[in-house]
Amino acid sequence: MPHVCDYEGSDYQQAFWTEERQYENLAERRAVQKLLPPTGEVLVEIGAGFGRLADLYDGYKQVILLDYAESMLRQAQERWGHDSRFRFVQGDVYRLPLRSGRIDAVVMVRVMHHLQNVPAALQEINRVTRGEGHAVLEYANKRNLKAIGRYLVRQQVWSPFDERPYEFVPLNFDFHPGWMTQQLQQNAWRIERELSVSHFRWPLLKRTFPPTWLAWADDKIQGVGALWKLTPSLFTLATPTHTLRSEGSVFRCPVCGNESLIEGEEDVRCPQCNAVWPIENGIYKFRS
Repeated sequence: MPHVCDYEGSDYQQAFWTEERQYENLAERRAVQKLLPPTGEVLVEIGAGFGRLADLYDGYKQVILLDYAESMLRQAQERWGHDSRFRFVQGDVYRLPLRSGRIDAVVMVRVMHHLQNVPAALQEINRVTRGEGHAVLEYANKRNLKAIGRYLVRQQVWSPFDERPYEFVPLNFDFHPGWMTQQLQQNAWRIERELSVSHFRWPLLKRTFPPTWLAWADDKIQGVGALWKLTPSLFTLATPTHTLRSEGSVFRCPVCGNESLIEGEEDVRCPQCNAVWPIENGIYKFRS
């Protein structure tokens, strides 16, 4: 199995999502709102963290916030545990504990750049998404304007035009748009729409203008910016090419793949391989 970037015990919410990144937060929220169908039955956010985007899912009857780190889910639970629509699930994107063809909408923002095996993750997300369902997927763009400029003046050795993923620190990758398009198409996804996000992620601009102004301006050019894809963040709306649709429980055994699990008050059990997945203080713990 690929290595997984684990945020367990980190102060991600406090250390990263400060006032300094309010512009990025607002710009990303606008992108999700544009791409995500407004209503549906079941939505899962993969790598949901502390639930930063969860208020955008009001039109869904059931919302699964899934993360690898229990500590992140506890923070999300503090924010959204009062809403009965939410389920908090600890799991792995490479072995999603979700039934095939059961999910109407998937959101995955600021996760792709941590994935060591993008094709495997795209296949697994494809499996759980219903035919005619949707996935909003964000990735870090290797061929962004800043990287191009630095490369041309020889301030960096790696080329932003090389289509291979670039791992700038362990388990942190930048991806070329052409490579990502190829991966989506090869793993049974059809690209419906793309947005280019965070055009103004420059320290001088962020110090000079209010974040709401920058986010408003970013919103106006996210669509046309996707024609040349020069921003550090790119969003894609994709639909699976298969037609699989299923009903019933949302869970699947991540060990043996059995999709007929027995859910109790304290655990979820697999009658096929006898695996037992505990439910601890409202968190479904499917992480091995």
